[in-house]
Order: sequence, then C-alpha cells, then structure tokens
Amino acid sequence: MGFVGGDPTRKVSAAYLSSVDGFGIEELFYNGTAQLDSYRLEMLRTLSETKKIMVSEFVLDTINVASAIQNNLNEGFICFPRNSTNYNYTQIPNVVSNENSNDILTLGDAQNYLYLISTDSFVSKLDMINTIASTNFDVVLIDLFFEETPFTALEIEQLKTKANGGKRIVLSYINIGAAESYRYYWEDDWKKGNPNFLKKPYEGYEDELWVKFWKQDWKDIIYGNDNSYIKKIINAGFDGAYLDNVEAYYFLYFDD
Repeated sequence: MGFVGGDPTRKVSAAYLSSVDGFGIEELFYNGTAQLDSYRLEMLRTLSETKKIMVSEFVLDTINVASAIQNNLNEGFICFPRNSTNYNYTQIPNVVSNENSNDILTLGDAQNYLYLISTDSFVSKLDMINTIASTNFDVVLIDLFFEETPFTALEIEQLKTKANGGKRIVLSYINIGAAESYRYYWEDDWKKGNPNFLKKPYEGYEDELWVKFWKQDWKDIIYGNDNSYIKKIINAGFDGAYLDNVEAYYFLYFDD
C-alpha cells in the first residue's frame, strides 16, 4: 500500500492509487476454513469503487469453493480459489468461474483470473504455454521466468487470447518487498545485511529476505533502467505487473 510520506499511520497516497488498476490479496473469506477478515473487507469495499479487487482464497474443503467464489462476486471482487495441493500456485483449476467469451481490455472487465506463479507442473515452456492457451481465464498471472529463462514477447502474445477467442490480460508476478535467492539478480555472497537493503528473513519462505525497499540499490534492481526487473517484464510483452509484498512496510516500519 502507498502511504503519504511512507508512514502507515497516515492516509493512502492519491498518486499511488491513481497509478494502479487493482489490488490483490490472499485469504479474505477463507483461510483454510471460513474466516472472514472484516477489517480488510471494509477497506476493500472502499477501494473497489474504482479498482478491481483480486482475491486468492485458500479453501481446504472443495465443497466450499462455490461459496468462496460467490462471496467475492457479491462484493464485486474476482476470486481464485486454491486448496492444499495448490497452496503455492502450481496448478490450473479444471473449472473457470464465470467463464465468458468477452474481450477483456482492462482489469475492470475481468470476471475471473488464474494465479499460476510456479512452473513445477510443466515439463517445458511450450507445455506451459499450450496448457494456459487452452483455458478461458480472463486474466492470467504468471512469473516472468520459466525456471531461469524469461518468456519472450512472442510467447506471451500466444497467451493473450482465450481458447474461446476472447482477448485477455496477461500479468507478470514481481516481488518488490522481498529479495528471492533464486532470481537472476541474487549474488553468491548475499545474506542478511549484505547488501544493506537485505533486512531480515521472511518467515515461512526460506529463500526470501525482506528488503529496505527505499534503498536506491534495491530500486535499481526493480525499476528505472534497461536492466531492471520491470524493464524485462515490459520487454516480454506483459500487459502489466502484479506487485507482491507491497505491504513490506508493515513488517519493517516499526522494526529496529
């Protein structure tokens, strides 16, 4: 979230809001079982007046998938339900909620989405491309890389049409609040405190460290130059980027 002056005790920056088309969160109505997060729901209701809300629900019992989808649709949100075997976004669900043949020209047009940031289920780039191309999701969210090789603009273009002929949006995942040790930018001698933007371990994710996102060296990795992560996403022809761990301030702001 973008706060005025970077201070989370103050209001959301209007400039930040105007620069994004939507917000993505996890576990709003379901966190394994039904556990409504009322505090976040009220914030999202306000944001949804002008922005698309994308919710990834963790639903253990498949009997509750329809409920998770409907609860979000009732709020005007789009939902990606996942179970314990797909906790890390490795699989493509067999069913697309609110499947349609509409042309999806903006995020606001979307009625569903696919969240697939792992490549583990696919034997090759081509396998992954062909599998996604055969679906009718309105929005496809994938990683920039297949293993260590970035997708090309030609490959991403193949994903921009649904199997039923409608146009869709393809977004690239990017982690801007934590550094990942398996990324191209990571150097062998990096560890907590070296370089100085590597702040502290990300609990539950052994390959990641929270970053001091305001440090120029980290900014240079993410954006603003021809070798930046964002420039690689642009070069690959994605329609946009899904910024993960935007809430890094929450874990660092009051931290020594």
